[in-house]
Amino acid sequence: MTPLLQLSGITKVFPGVRALENVQLELWPGKVTALIGENGAGKSTLVKVMTGIYQPEEGEILYKAIPIQLPTPESAHKVGITAIHQETVLFDELSVTENIFVGQYLYKGFFKKLDWPEMHRRAQAILTRLEVQIDPRATLKTLSIAQRHMVAIARALSFEAQVVILDEPTAALSQHEILEFYQIVERLKQEGKAILFISHKFDEIFELADHYTILRDGIFVGAGAMSEITEERMVSMMVGRAITQTFPKVDCEKGATVLEVKDLCHPTEFANITFSLRKGEILGFYGLVGAGRTELMQALSGVTRPSSGEIVLNGHAQHFRQPADAIKAGIVCVPEERQKQGAIIELPIAQNISLPQLSKLNPNGVLDDDREWRLADEYAKRLQVKAFSWKQAVETLSGGNQQKVVIGKWLATHPDVIILDEPTKGIDIGSKAAVHQFMSELVGQGLAVIMVSSELPEVMGMADRIIVMHEGLMVAEYQAGAATAETIVSAASGAKQEAA
Repeated sequence: MTPLLQLSGITKVFPGVRALENVQLELWPGKVTALIGENGAGKSTLVKVMTGIYQPEEGEILYKAIPIQLPTPESAHKVGITAIHQETVLFDELSVTENIFVGQYLYKGFFKKLDWPEMHRRAQAILTRLEVQIDPRATLKTLSIAQRHMVAIARALSFEAQVVILDEPTAALSQHEILEFYQIVERLKQEGKAILFISHKFDEIFELADHYTILRDGIFVGAGAMSEITEERMVSMMVGRAITQTFPKVDCEKGATVLEVKDLCHPTEFANITFSLRKGEILGFYGLVGAGRTELMQALSGVTRPSSGEIVLNGHAQHFRQPADAIKAGIVCVPEERQKQGAIIELPIAQNISLPQLSKLNPNGVLDDDREWRLADEYAKRLQVKAFSWKQAVETLSGGNQQKVVIGKWLATHPDVIILDEPTKGIDIGSKAAVHQFMSELVGQGLAVIMVSSELPEVMGMADRIIVMHEGLMVAEYQAGAATAETIVSAASGAKQEAA
């Protein structure tokens, strides 16, 4: 069988860096190929070459064994290549039909009126083909995240895409929605689509993929059948080394209680939250989507105000009106959405790290550039941020390095408590291990850490205690090692549990 799409010897050069060098990739009809690599390995650059956004300096692209050129995204669309990203651009105020046909509306009659009946009919036909129950006349903003993904896939099918690129498609989906997504992928395979699947989640890769291609530092490392590779071998090929400690938890001595939360309530998000946190401790919060964990962390860090209850830090009751109050008191939060809430990604690394310290860095109204640089240098090096210069814009960094910059920014304030909300979301296994190692170092230095994570192995591997939330309530609390994965998931789903 001939590959539907074949890339051979692809090289892409930017000023000062070779982003891709002699990369090979083959996509087969009716098969899923996983593109695997750490953040910064060149996956996004390769996708941009495939979709006509970037043009390679060297190499050849073959479609059905015929050489093609992709000078623009439109040319890739005409060939039948489409990419569905984690944050594919859709239009909230438009209908499902309008989102599916945007840029390719159908017209009728001499005066070229929009043919809404035909577009609604075709949209419904595509959704039925996917076995998705969505009204094509519904406004997009009324749909769930999972349903939006289905609309993005329907849009790809509307112009008969034969090559479908799925870039981190399940990052924001619940477990139930992920299973539904798996079924959609199977239907695409049955239609003979060639699928490129990009994910950091190994369970998804081994569940969905038929073949794999691995990149490291922009270089093709290897490819083959999924049935012929183990997870350990895959990790070694990705990072060039074996990662022996994914969860390098250090059992350090716990200090005095630094944070007490007593009967904390919010009018709509959570109720009767009570827990304590000691120096040198990692407290994990686990729950399903909508459990209220992020909303609780926002109250603890001054983003929102609780309706009742107490927050006691180092023996003193706190009443945060804004995040600045929490930061001043000694509580900082690394948010889940690092690009939107954690950093100003257009600014350089140095300016991002120094943001909370501006009043100290310009006491006379003039910014002390040398002090700012020294501060950035200390924390960027401490977290091993990979960059050409601290003047480099954060938006140009990989996801893992962006996360390190955000963590460094808040560590520079010397907090007593650091809240990490989904600290390894969307970053590769090597960066995850680095973040976990740094968490262990922090608690070893006496810092108190609250970690919110939807990845159960991460919670079980790193936390000293685990609090489980369900629909805004604390439903269980476990000491490390005192509960199985099944017990924790059962509690998160609403089954009655006893604390261990």
